[in-house]
Amino acid sequence: MKKLFLLLSHTLTSKQINDAKNTFAVEAFIPLSPELQTLWSNVPPTLEDLVKYLQPLRNFLIENLEDNDLVLVQGDAGATCSVVFFLKSLGFSAVYATTQREVLELKGNDGKVVKKSVFNHVGFRKY
Repeated sequence: MKKLFLLLSHTLTSKQINDAKNTFAVEAFIPLSPELQTLWSNVPPTLEDLVKYLQPLRNFLIENLEDNDLVLVQGDAGATCSVVFFLKSLGFSAVYATTQREVLELKGNDGKVVKKSVFNHVGFRKY
């Protein structure tokens, strides 16, 4: 059974779920545990080196990934690069979601302009 491990800070949309099933034949979606999710979503900006910080996440991946599984990796740029390089060194594929952004400008009666960005899922791309 092909699995997609989720290393990102939000939940997948139904469009993303359907796309992963259709594009990659994913049968199961594996979220991070609450502890690992907190780690991934809150990478301290003051750390100079992420190796030790990300070790629990690497351990989780080593213990749970099987042949043909994929990992959706999106988050802190340094942590994302580190995990993607790690996955590739083990022969696994990492993907990220692509979106099309629609910017709406909302003008209020007070003269202020508020910009709202709406992101629409387009597809997944391999790193």
